[in-house]
Amino acid sequence: MGELTGKVAIVTGASKGIGAAIARAFAAAGAAVAVNYASNRSDADRVVGDIVKAGGKAVAIQADVAKRADVKRLFDETKERLGRPSVLVNNAGVYSFAPLEAVTEEDFHRQFNTNVLGAILATQEAVNAFDGSGGSVINLSTIASTNPSPNTLVYSASKSAIDTITRELSVELADRGIRVNAIAPGMTETEGFASAGLSAESAQALGFKLPMGRLGRPDDIARVALFLASDQSAWVTGERISASGGQR
Repeated sequence: MGELTGKVAIVTGASKGIGAAIARAFAAAGAAVAVNYASNRSDADRVVGDIVKAGGKAVAIQADVAKRADVKRLFDETKERLGRPSVLVNNAGVYSFAPLEAVTEEDFHRQFNTNVLGAILATQEAVNAFDGSGGSVINLSTIASTNPSPNTLVYSASKSAIDTITRELSVELADRGIRVNAIAPGMTETEGFASAGLSAESAQALGFKLPMGRLGRPDDIARVALFLASDQSAWVTGERISASGGQR
């Protein structure tokens, strides 16, 4: 039996990158997984196909986490198709990098609506869906929330908000048996990272240090999420765990 056998998990933004790796890891550990996506159905279906082919159980469910009605439908469909969820991973996120003078109202609201409001709306639904039986909420932060780089003002601020939300909700929800933790990845080799033309070499050329000699991989983050979703972390809440290979 796996560490998550009998559990149902919702992973937002799970069509690619870190979210997809978490969905696959959870399914391999025995969970039934709702693979949430906002617009990329083909990638979400590919993740579900990989899970099913490996003997796991998963479904793809479209929802924009910044919209309350979509989030409610995500949880309703998950319960109908997989059962009552007890794990939520708030992974859905967007980003764009620009200097202060280029920040716009539209981009501010786009990032904060998805990265911050989305996590709040999903956690609200999770509390109802957990139905008094407790559960685990895992938020995706970043090392940039405490050590931001230039031109990351809005994104870093949104993730700093996630750190605060994690600490506050861990206290507010503790008496309901709900644990709330965050993972702060360092630079990680995802599709988005590659599409931006970045690599370990270019990161080092820009002055970023990679103490362990490489960038992170989605599976590195997924293993930490698996720990936080499992009963192995039953006494862990309100924590922000850096999964960064020593990057600061």
